[in-house]
Amino acid sequence: MQFSDLPLHETILRAIAQENYRTATPVQEKAIPLVLAKKDVIVSAQTGSGKTAAFALPIIQMLLDGQNSEKKKKRIKALVVSPTRELALQIEENFKNYSKFTDLKTTTVYGGVSLNPQKEALKEGVDILIATPGRLIDLHMQEQVDLRSLKMFVLDEADLMLDMGFINDVKKIESYCPQKKQTLLFSATMPEKIVALANRTLINPEKVEINPENTTAKTIGQLLYRLPKKNKTDLCLHLLRNTINGKILIFRRTKFGVDKLEQTLLKNDYKVGSIHGDKSQILRNQAIEDFKNKKTHILVATDVAARGIDISKIDAVLNFDIPNVPETYVHRIGRTGRAGKSGIAFSFCSPDEDAYINLIEELLGRPIKQVDDHPYPLVQPKNKKPSNTISKHKKSRKSANSKKNKKRWY
Repeated sequence: MQFSDLPLHETILRAIAQENYRTATPVQEKAIPLVLAKKDVIVSAQTGSGKTAAFALPIIQMLLDGQNSEKKKKRIKALVVSPTRELALQIEENFKNYSKFTDLKTTTVYGGVSLNPQKEALKEGVDILIATPGRLIDLHMQEQVDLRSLKMFVLDEADLMLDMGFINDVKKIESYCPQKKQTLLFSATMPEKIVALANRTLINPEKVEINPENTTAKTIGQLLYRLPKKNKTDLCLHLLRNTINGKILIFRRTKFGVDKLEQTLLKNDYKVGSIHGDKSQILRNQAIEDFKNKKTHILVATDVAARGIDISKIDAVLNFDIPNVPETYVHRIGRTGRAGKSGIAFSFCSPDEDAYINLIEELLGRPIKQVDDHPYPLVQPKNKKPSNTISKHKKSRKSANSKKNKKRWY
């Protein structure tokens, strides 16, 4: 379906044409008509499937339809609740791009920064508010947020909000809203608590489900490397020198792992940044901007920090650690195959992660192509040593005694 086939205002079509959007993704094709029909909607689709536009475009359309010519102070008519600051800012950027030829005003409120500029923006009046749960509750308690005119309420990445412990905050926010409103719930997965929340919050919802194997997983080349855990950094450096080029997003399971790999890559003269939950909001924003603007070529991240961030034209994703939840794998590789585009994903699997790979392949419905021709296979051929991939840029070397003790050079 072409966007021009949808009943969208000319100003919206002009804005999305400037973004080079022509054809709707499956989730957009199914969800947008339902939202425009003023139905409550539950959408289950993985990251990278075009979910933001699936709710942003019809919200802008409906707000334009409901506008009156009187010059009154703007009131919040649409509220989008997002689990992370990065995702909230990304959603704000999308709304502003899609509504650039209208007089609709969008703003975002989130924690980790000063309250005062956000209060000022709210006083001036907004049509669309994007918020993280904690900051929204703080502002509401200070009587800075008035939701009495709300028409549309969106819960984005609901399963991530559950994982981050926001479910009670979401219930509290829902209680601030008028009973008569349209509610949209977007989630990559549908665990029982999310289903229960949907049943409590939505009225006779329409359901849209986009299976991951039908979208992202088919547009991305996937390669699996089995190797000892101790050789993962060695293989990472080997692939960066010989195989992987361009903008690369590397996933690690822990904050400590992110920091450790970032330091190793910096020592080897790579332009690299990182994001995880312990970094300040300013540092996280800077790392993402540097990566978007190609000041750095590699971004190392944990899943929670990177979830939902739309960074265009990522050339490759590298799963340094295999996720223990199979859907997370699909979210990760979807970073490079945005909205149906092709990409490539590399995954490092040590023996203790075999069970995770089995679950992922079960979800995908097919095995991931395994690469056996690499320097660090699980079983070394007789009389053959792995190739030396230690950086030529490394200035200091370990002593002979250190080598005997088999200490890692990095």
